[in-house]
Amino acid sequence: MKPPFRILGLFVVAALLAGCGDGGGGRAGVAGTNGGEAKPAAGGAGKGYTIAVIPKGTIHEFWRSIEAGARKAEQELTAAGTAVQVIWKGPLREDDRDQQIQVVENFTSRRVSGMVLAPLDSQALVSPVETTAGAGIPVVIIDSDLKTDKYTSFIATDNFRGGQLGGEYLAKLLGAKGNVILLRYAVGSASTEAREAGFLDAIQKFPGIKVISSDQYAGATRETSYQAAQNLLNRFGREVNGVFSPNESVTVGMGKALRDLGLSGGKVKMIGFDTGAQAVADLRSGDIQGLVVQNPLRMGYEGVITLVKHLKGEAVPKRIDTGVTLVNQENMNEPAVKELLEPPLDKYLK
Repeated sequence: MKPPFRILGLFVVAALLAGCGDGGGGRAGVAGTNGGEAKPAAGGAGKGYTIAVIPKGTIHEFWRSIEAGARKAEQELTAAGTAVQVIWKGPLREDDRDQQIQVVENFTSRRVSGMVLAPLDSQALVSPVETTAGAGIPVVIIDSDLKTDKYTSFIATDNFRGGQLGGEYLAKLLGAKGNVILLRYAVGSASTEAREAGFLDAIQKFPGIKVISSDQYAGATRETSYQAAQNLLNRFGREVNGVFSPNESVTVGMGKALRDLGLSGGKVKMIGFDTGAQAVADLRSGDIQGLVVQNPLRMGYEGVITLVKHLKGEAVPKRIDTGVTLVNQENMNEPAVKELLEPPLDKYLK
């Protein structure tokens, strides 16, 4: 009876060895792991891509449009056979540099497939991005520029041109004469700094227009913007004819300050930047005379699409311009413009 037992033992050993073998050849095609999520090998092999999308902040409506665009890309790519998981995470406020740096570093440690990042500071995020790129994790920059070239692609509005559009239209409304105020956003924000520079570049071409204030900053929220706008208007309200605000929060804060001080409705001409429910309502009511509008939904969409193309080994542009439009009461109901003002967020955000 010994031979049968010996044969049975051999079968048992063989089965155990076969079960352990998956630790080697059984992982073919997987380049690494991410907390249980497989990271694909070069060329797109593997289970799918995990893409971290990191906004400057999560308070303003602008970032909901960015997320909607990223989710749209996620849905389309997955439906087409490329499994993509978008992880949306960023600091609450747009002035929390340390928190955004920590988010980038955490995703680097997790070994996500790649990142789509809107850096809230053009310098402070350089080192984290270069570290991430050096670890073999590609980064696509959106919305706001970064002082490094260690990224895969930069996808954004031509912010300088946007500022110029705002300045040119304000000059037209003022008949090329009068006093204007520029209320800046925040130091280190490359996108708004470019808009502010574009505005001043346009205004200086009109000798009859004087910039009476351009060195004040609104800060990261509507509340701080409102306070800064009130302070400026209390000081210059009797002599100011026009104002320019370079982003959503400053636009809303300035609009409210003009209303509260009885300067809205065209008494002081106002050009804002970005959309959002309140800004669009102010434009419709006539409290704001113009909005320089980006396409944040497209920005988020192109960010994820471009990154996945790169991960698959395809060549991608180093710079993608997502467009900018000057919107006023005359064109705000045109179908293409209306979609920019009221993007279909609910379609993509569950």
